[in-house]
Amino acid sequence: MRSTTSPAVSAVKVAAVQFDMQVGVENKDANLAATVRHIRDAAAAGARLIVLPELASTGYSFDTRDEAYAHAEPVPDGPTCQAWIAVAAELDVYVVAGIAELDGVQMYDTAVLIGPDGYVGRYRKTHLWNREKLIFSTGDEYPVFETRIGRIGLLICWDIWFPEVARILTAQGADIICSVNNWVWTPPPLFDDAGNCMASYLTMSASHVNNVPIVAADRVGEERGGKFLGCSLITGTNGWPIGGIADAEAEAVLYADIDIVATRSAPIWNQLNDLPRDRRTDLYDPLLGYTGGKPLAR
Repeated sequence: MRSTTSPAVSAVKVAAVQFDMQVGVENKDANLAATVRHIRDAAAAGARLIVLPELASTGYSFDTRDEAYAHAEPVPDGPTCQAWIAVAAELDVYVVAGIAELDGVQMYDTAVLIGPDGYVGRYRKTHLWNREKLIFSTGDEYPVFETRIGRIGLLICWDIWFPEVARILTAQGADIICSVNNWVWTPPPLFDDAGNCMASYLTMSASHVNNVPIVAADRVGEERGGKFLGCSLITGTNGWPIGGIADAEAEAVLYADIDIVATRSAPIWNQLNDLPRDRRTDLYDPLLGYTGGKPLAR
């Protein structure tokens, strides 16, 4: 029977790519080659939206600002973005990936969105973790990008600990959120008895309370004494992982088939519960004090 969600109107296979990249200028070419290889492999498996980790082309653990400058590139004119633009056009896919962005003398921990027609936009990380504060400048907006497959919002790693981010993105109409990550230490224990990290549960929670699918790609491996937590996942509009949560140690690619724009009716649970309308925006600002966008008119 035809309904508001059947048949699917934006059925897309999405991929979360979990792999190990390494910091160091001598590793940049290999890191970039790995990202392109993963994009090609995911596209060959049928993925149309492919999400890579935070700082996917550079590694994470910069010792000094000078070292970070040596890794950083302009967006979208630098060689890394240009390589992603070329492969996205060739394969007719959308790519979300993390990059160290250089803009004048400022550097940003940035996620870029690239589509079949080229560069779509970027998000500059607004919540900086630990030593990131000594390297990067903070972003100041939460853009939502219109694409042919739906409206896409971006967040980066530590952002998931701040529930305002996912709420602001969905209040502006995001149909799906792509989360690029280098999840590291959190207050112990790092993993529960099921082997999952807290960030995975925070992702599920953000997805559930906003009725928005989230594609969360983390990295694995060790780098300069730091260990990364893996546990990438893809959630449905109900917040539950589709196909499980990735291992904490191994490289992996997760896939899920999602009707991206089904998000638009998912918040209406029944005749009396409608998440956007149940929000008490008479008591708080519709965008929680954020002034860079407008709530979606429903």
